[in-house]
Amino acid sequence: MRIAILKERHAGETRVAATPETVKKFVAAGHDVAIEKGAGLTAAVTDEAFADAGAKIGTAAATLKGADALFAVRSPDEATLAKLKGVLLVSHLSPHGNTKMAEGLAKAGIDALAMEFVPRITRAQAMDALSSQANLAGYRAVIESAELYGRAFPMMMTAAGTVAPAKTFVMGVGVAGLQAIATARRLGAIVTATDVRPAVKEQVASLGAKFVAVEDDEFKQAETAGGYAKQMSPEYQAKQAELVASHIAKQDIVITTALIPGRPAPTLVSKAMVESMKPGSVIIDLAAPNGGNCELTKVDEVVEHKGVKIAGYGNLAGRLAADASALYAKNLANLLPLLVNEEGGLAPHWDDEVIQGMALTKDGAVVHPTLTKKES
Repeated sequence: MRIAILKERHAGETRVAATPETVKKFVAAGHDVAIEKGAGLTAAVTDEAFADAGAKIGTAAATLKGADALFAVRSPDEATLAKLKGVLLVSHLSPHGNTKMAEGLAKAGIDALAMEFVPRITRAQAMDALSSQANLAGYRAVIESAELYGRAFPMMMTAAGTVAPAKTFVMGVGVAGLQAIATARRLGAIVTATDVRPAVKEQVASLGAKFVAVEDDEFKQAETAGGYAKQMSPEYQAKQAELVASHIAKQDIVITTALIPGRPAPTLVSKAMVESMKPGSVIIDLAAPNGGNCELTKVDEVVEHKGVKIAGYGNLAGRLAADASALYAKNLANLLPLLVNEEGGLAPHWDDEVIQGMALTKDGAVVHPTLTKKES
């Protein structure tokens, strides 16, 4: 089949959905790959590198001409979507609760697979773009915090005196949180972490950090079958907030990563908590695009409130464009066998549990259950 890769048009998006390595694999398997001129430049991939791997480089119109599938990092703009009838779209689509967007794709006759919906099952791990990008985001969050903090992370003993280690608190111990813990520990910080899922307590300890949570009966049941955090009761949230409030006041760095799919990000850090922190402290809010875990977060801005900096970077993985693109491109390459028949033609395996889980629109209809459920 013919696979198209366009330059990303979402503001601030630096990633690209292919690398020379994945292009070589696609071409070796008999596929044609067309890439828009300049698509990889922000991820340190030249047109020449793509061409040497076997891709055809051209304009956006030439790239889309005859395409069977469009692989993208973010949903294309409206002008591009208008040209995709009959083309399979595989991309991050921000689908949770976004019925209007999905209906627009269906109306346009676009079959779409959302990378956010890759099911969390063992055989789909190599296709799980949320995890591959979150891993890098967790790492980058610590690097950004180190720059904003203005002090050293590790303890340093010198003839002139001792520099105390930074105290870092990670809120939400998913893929991003675990990587943030590991990175902060490598930099020499004293690290604590919290999460409502009891299963992560051992993981936190294994990385050399201390676990902080109200461990009551509700806490012991606080995990969905899919491995996500459950929405906790107001009573539990109040108890946890009280514990967190006293802990945050002693921290230098706070990194928040808490997200519940399909819902706004829960507010974990109040204005009062921010004001309890020492001047010079830093909060990095990974949930900024979904409303933020901190009450004062503004997406894509660094806000300073009474000496505390709150960073709401909307695309932390994109700040590591080369690595993020490489991992995302491999996620797509691992997905490809489920999109073709034995002859290599476009034939998504609609009955496969991975494709079923990802399918957002098909044959002019919205098909994903989270968007087709009737409002109660």
